[in-house]
Amino acid sequence: MTERAGHTDTTRADVCVVGAGPAGLALSLMLLRSGVTVTLLEKSTAFARDFHGEILQPGGQRILDELGVLAAARRRGARALHGFQVLERGRVLLDIDYRRLDAPYDHLLALPQRHLLGELLTACSRLPGFTYLDGHRVHALLQEHGRYTGAVARAPGGHRTRVRAQVVVAADGRFSRTRALAGIDAGRTEAFRQDLVWFSLPAPGRATGRVRIHRAAGTAVLVHDTHPDRLRIGWTLPHRGWSAVADRGISAVKTQLAAAVPEFADLIDTHLRSLSDLTLLDVFAARAEQWARDGLVLAGDSAHTHGPLGAQGINLALQDAAVLHPVLVDALRAGDVGRARLARFEELRAPAADAVTRTQRLQAKAFFGSAGRAATFARARAAALVTRTPAGARITSLIAHGRTPVRVRTDLFTATPAHQPLVQTYEKGAR
Repeated sequence: MTERAGHTDTTRADVCVVGAGPAGLALSLMLLRSGVTVTLLEKSTAFARDFHGEILQPGGQRILDELGVLAAARRRGARALHGFQVLERGRVLLDIDYRRLDAPYDHLLALPQRHLLGELLTACSRLPGFTYLDGHRVHALLQEHGRYTGAVARAPGGHRTRVRAQVVVAADGRFSRTRALAGIDAGRTEAFRQDLVWFSLPAPGRATGRVRIHRAAGTAVLVHDTHPDRLRIGWTLPHRGWSAVADRGISAVKTQLAAAVPEFADLIDTHLRSLSDLTLLDVFAARAEQWARDGLVLAGDSAHTHGPLGAQGINLALQDAAVLHPVLVDALRAGDVGRARLARFEELRAPAADAVTRTQRLQAKAFFGSAGRAATFARARAAALVTRTPAGARITSLIAHGRTPVRVRTDLFTATPAHQPLVQTYEKGAR
């Protein structure tokens, strides 16, 4: 890369992480606890961006507990949920009860991402070797002799910071700028026939204690409790069908939603006021063509993207961080951050990511497929298997923890937090 002349600050770290989402922040915390210096780049300021997923599976809860941040994040505000239900015309077709799992991870947790990310960032800031550059969008990647050696970030106003690092970790989401700068194809596939429109409503006293999918004619509506005293609602639409819906206006939207979830019709009528209250989520699957190069590795949604069914997004991000952590520590200690060593991460995690995509395709067909007496009967028979048999308990555990449960390598931790957040500085004008 050739940079233009001008004033550029420089910071140095063992690892440059791009993206302060669950994967980027959890990985940063694990590395810092292992004595690795980290510079974290985040394009937003104070997490001023839209967040879609907030359901934590038990596997993700365990990882946060092992990092010592789950309890504090919950104190910021969260809602425990007993499990998943699928309903059609008020009848419960499927009831996946997480209380069948072992305590304390016997529930789902609706945890607003700002609470989770805020607690992870606080924990990182208490450790030495941490530099956080928010409001900095990655602008270019540094390379020497075919190996990635850092990144250049640009702040609002055009000021640049060059981050020199042994490894760059792209954890900047489904539309990863870092991945694009590296010329790695996202591997997008139109695996799902639905998109989702999300919104939330105040709902004091209306908590259900579950994630519910309400099947209705031609659509399905996902509803779950969230903090504080609200309902979060996801309305499924035909893939790329939003423009036709928007053309009909908010009144038509409210009418259709009220018919699908009549028990919340009053809340929809009162609080849903314009199309700007709705957020469209383009639902697709993706698997990057490669996850590692010399000095570069992709993690979380940057490497593999999934739909929202089954609430796996945050879970997968945290598991990615826990698996990538020892791979990076081993590579740094060996002085070898080449693709062959970093590709171990893809070998370990790609099967889990692929399994989630396959499962979500099956779930989409089951939850959003055709209506009718025969289809409803088939779903009821399948639901009985999950709800009432030991096989159902195994399926629940698989959804909750993944194919291979992931634990944090706390044996690699060497650093202890300071009592006060540490303020890191970087070298002004260095070349």
